[in-house]
Amino acid sequence: MRMYDIIHKKRDGIALSQEEISFVIQGFTNDSIPDYQMAALAMAIFIRGMSPEETAHLTLAMAASGDQIDLSQVKGVKVDKHSTGGVGDTTTLVLLPLVASVGVPVAKMSGRGLGHTGGTIDKLEAIPGFSIERSKEEFIEQVNSKGAALMGQSGSIAPADKKLYALRDVTATVDSIPLISSSIMSKKIAAGADAIVLDVKTGEGAFMKTLEGSFALAEAMVNIGENVGRHTIAVISDMDQPLGYAIGNALEVQEAIDTLRGQGPADLTELCLVLGSYMVVAAGVAGNAMEARAKLHESLESGRALETFKTFLTAQGGDASVVDDATRLPQAAKKIPVTLPRTGFVSHIHAEEVGTGAMLLGAGRETKESEIDLAVGIVLHKKVGDRVEAGEAIATLHVNDEKRVAEVTERLQRAYELSEQKQPNHRLIFGVVTQQGTERFV
Repeated sequence: MRMYDIIHKKRDGIALSQEEISFVIQGFTNDSIPDYQMAALAMAIFIRGMSPEETAHLTLAMAASGDQIDLSQVKGVKVDKHSTGGVGDTTTLVLLPLVASVGVPVAKMSGRGLGHTGGTIDKLEAIPGFSIERSKEEFIEQVNSKGAALMGQSGSIAPADKKLYALRDVTATVDSIPLISSSIMSKKIAAGADAIVLDVKTGEGAFMKTLEGSFALAEAMVNIGENVGRHTIAVISDMDQPLGYAIGNALEVQEAIDTLRGQGPADLTELCLVLGSYMVVAAGVAGNAMEARAKLHESLESGRALETFKTFLTAQGGDASVVDDATRLPQAAKKIPVTLPRTGFVSHIHAEEVGTGAMLLGAGRETKESEIDLAVGIVLHKKVGDRVEAGEAIATLHVNDEKRVAEVTERLQRAYELSEQKQPNHRLIFGVVTQQGTERFV
């Protein structure tokens, strides 16, 4: 088998076999296939696409390129959740204890973030003492005894994906649905989940900017999951404005605690109930989404979800007293309000500008080597539909270093668009994709 022939075949739009795809991924991983040939194949895939079967084969080959986690010792159906990312995406911090509190085991592997704020691990490390250091045996025992555990994603999970993404990033082949979907799903499958619920963001602050692109990605990932024996559900949700009000690590932890207390932002709470309901159904703990939602709502109302979060934090060495005393979280030295000089109703918030502003304050990483300041970030006070009076604060900057305050203030002011009339309610959920098909709500 020759790489030249495989490139030629895909260049001409002919589907690759499972054996050919396995040959490519193995060879690229062990360096027997050079970058220039893999780049040529990536471009051929970008232009010609891949069939659902090819994409499934690519996903499994990348999952098999490194460690695959065996969670068979965890009791019950293991359901993983993945978000394609956005601004103020705090859902995992809420869903982990919420779903665990109704009897669904949560064995979560997460990573650190490169972007607007840190990843789930960075956020949780804002809690004093919290540790992700777990052996596989400790990890499984904690899930079985406490209902939930989190550990860092090993660098040996799907190494072919990591290597291929670095190549795609410099060869203009990132925006390919088969390559994006197989990248995401290879890591989920290697992490050992029985079922996967996907939160596919759409809009300006999302990876996929258009609704059609987001549905296409969701459908591709569901097809992969079902083709490789993992029950998969995708929810398409809005990221044309930040989710919730907080963008920043400790700030998002506080917002997650408020949400588990039943006092969180309406959009964050609703999205967590929707995603959580599908996770509960996928685990077989409820017969339908309505029944699952009722279970989750009762857990929030009774305080059981919040207690589960405390139990989870304690099990991972974290100071659970932060739940009742937010001052134990990292605090920024200064809080600086951002105002607008005009009056009107918020008609649009450019989410990416807000996210970039938080990163510039130190809440996220500009490069892999950047150090995150866990205390800093932005708390919004106005969302789409809200009225703003001239001189009223639209947000507060939480800062330790003021050198970029002026730049971030300008970005935030530019991010807000106002209109004379109040806009219709902002849609949060655009549709759901399952094995049975696509249901659109627009």
